[in-house]
Amino acid sequence: MNTIKLISMIPLYKLNRSFGFPKIMPSNLTVSVTYKCNSRCSTCNVWKKNTEEFTLEEFEKTFKSIGDVFWITFSGGEPFLRNDFVEICKSAYGNCRPKIINIPTNGLLFDKIPESVEEIVKSCPKTQIVVNLSIDGIGERHDIIRGVKGNFNKAMKTYEALRSLNYKNFNLGVHTVISKFNVENIPEIYELAKKLRADSFITEIAEERVELDTMGADITPSIEDYSTAIDFLSERIRKYKFSGLSKITQAFRLQYYDLVKRTLRERRQVIPCYAGIASCQISPDGDVWACCIKAKSMGNLRDVDYDFKKIWFSEKANEIRKSIKNKECYCPLANASYTNMLCNFKTLGKVLWIVLFK
Repeated sequence: MNTIKLISMIPLYKLNRSFGFPKIMPSNLTVSVTYKCNSRCSTCNVWKKNTEEFTLEEFEKTFKSIGDVFWITFSGGEPFLRNDFVEICKSAYGNCRPKIINIPTNGLLFDKIPESVEEIVKSCPKTQIVVNLSIDGIGERHDIIRGVKGNFNKAMKTYEALRSLNYKNFNLGVHTVISKFNVENIPEIYELAKKLRADSFITEIAEERVELDTMGADITPSIEDYSTAIDFLSERIRKYKFSGLSKITQAFRLQYYDLVKRTLRERRQVIPCYAGIASCQISPDGDVWACCIKAKSMGNLRDVDYDFKKIWFSEKANEIRKSIKNKECYCPLANASYTNMLCNFKTLGKVLWIVLFK
C-alpha cells in the first residue's frame, strides 16, 4: 500500500466509522509475535503470560489473507527472542507489502539483533525498516526500571552495532516509556538520544493495558509531571532539524504529545478513534483485537482457517467498533493514535504544515 492509496482511504474510513460501510481493511497492523521477554520491566508484566504462539506457517497464512497494509509494528515481549522472527518479517513483506515495518526491542540480545536486522533490511528493500531501541533511563537507572542488571550496557552495544548499518531503508530510533519511575529524567534521556545520533526519539506514556497485565498498576505519571516532560520534548523537537521520514514522524509526535495531555486531562476521546477500523492488533495466539488496551477479541484466526476477513467483517467486530464509536473507552495508545490523527483532518493539517513549512 503506497502513500497515495493510504490517503485515498481516509474518506472510506470516515464513512465506515459513521455508517458501517463500505467494508474496508486496516492500514495499520500491530502483530505481537510473542509474550516471552528477557526484561522484567516495572511498567509491564507481559512476560508472565503463556500461550501457544503462532507458527511461521500460521503467520504466512494470516498475512496472505490480509494483503496490503501501510504500516506493520512487530511487538512482544521481545520480538528477537523468536528464532524465526526474520522469516516472519520476510513473510509480512512478501504478502502485505508494507511501506513501514516498525520493530521495538530492549536490545539485550546484542550478539543476535544487529545481524537479524541487517537481514531484514536487505530482504525488504522497498520497505522502511524502523528499529526503536527502548531506553528508560541512564545506566543503572535503566537497569532498575527494566529489571535486568547490565541491560543498559548491552543495549548500548546493540545500538552501536545497529548504528553502523548503512542502508537507505533503515532508521534507528530511541524509544522511552514515560512512567512515574522516570518522568523527571526525560531531559537526560533526550540528551543521550541526541548524543547517539538517533534518527528519532519517540516516547509513549505508561498506561494500564489488559495485554501487558498492568490493569490497576500504579505506573502512569501525573498530568503535571507528564506535561513538564513532554513540553520539554516538544520544544526540542521544534528546534531540531529533522528530515525525510523522521521529520514526518516527529510532526505526528508533536500532535500526539498534545493529544495525550488532553486525554489525561479531559478523560475522554478528544478525537475520534479508528481502532478496529483503520488499525488493529493480532495477539501471539491469533486473537484479533481492535487495540491492546482492552484486548477484547473479535475472534481467533485459528477458528476461521486464518481468514482475517471472516473476523474483520463479523458481527462481533461490529459490536466492538460500536462501543469505541460510542466513546465507551478512551486512551492515549501511541500506535492507534497515528491512524486516528491521520483520519482527523484538523490534526492532519497541522502535521502537514509542520512538514512543509517548519
